[in-house]
Amino acid sequence: MIRKPKSKLNLLRQRIHIIIYGTDTVAGRLFDLILLGLILLSVFLVMLETVKGFDAKYHHELIILEWIITGFFTLEYLLRIATTNRPRNYIFSIFGIIDLLAILPMYLSFFLVGSKVFSIIRALRLLRLFKILNHPKFTGQSIHLLKALNASRGKITVFLYFVLISTILIGSIMYVVEGEENGFTSIPMSIYWTIVTLTTVGYGDISPGTPLGQFIASMVMILGYGIIAVPTGIVTAEFTRTNTNKTELEKNSCENCGVANHNPNSKFCYHCGHPLTLK
Repeated sequence: MIRKPKSKLNLLRQRIHIIIYGTDTVAGRLFDLILLGLILLSVFLVMLETVKGFDAKYHHELIILEWIITGFFTLEYLLRIATTNRPRNYIFSIFGIIDLLAILPMYLSFFLVGSKVFSIIRALRLLRLFKILNHPKFTGQSIHLLKALNASRGKITVFLYFVLISTILIGSIMYVVEGEENGFTSIPMSIYWTIVTLTTVGYGDISPGTPLGQFIASMVMILGYGIIAVPTGIVTAEFTRTNTNKTELEKNSCENCGVANHNPNSKFCYHCGHPLTLK
């Protein structure tokens, strides 16, 4: 059966798809770098708009820049829909919803008064960095970290349960010891103080006034350092264990793209074709 040659429109659609969705071509990498720069610029503009003095002086320029960036992201959003074989999958995916939410605030400004509040939604564009960094090297490390977090889930859950109980008990004790005259007006307020102290934040809006309360506060502060270190130690231990227990196939990874599970006798990567130096 003889295949019909693709039309110019289909060829153009295919090329745009490779540029937008692919990362293995020069054009695709350049597109990702431009996208990365515009995302960071857009978020930077959102922050500048909240500085009243700067916004009052350069409000017009900020709006023009934001419209240019919004126009680019709108075009990109439409091209992603037009060049994919399954537009519905993209539209209702997490990144598709983020892309839509990121461009809506500027268009809503035509219809809703005070829609400037929604401009903060534009900061969601930062989440698109995960999509831009969706390279095998980063993906492999992400999977490795997720495995360590998943393996630590049970221990961390028990630890958080212990912290929760300790916080309630200490808060209740401080309410009894200090009382309303020292700012501990209720048990929830005392629990708030316990959390602030336990996490070593120490706002200072409430502080114990009695010797016993100050002694308990000192113990809570010391306990706080241990509480911060425990989850880190749990995850680090699991991360090290999963790294040590890799199978031989998992060790056979490509130095260029990071893809693993190569046959020990393979000479080239099955993903990018790069020569392998397997051990």
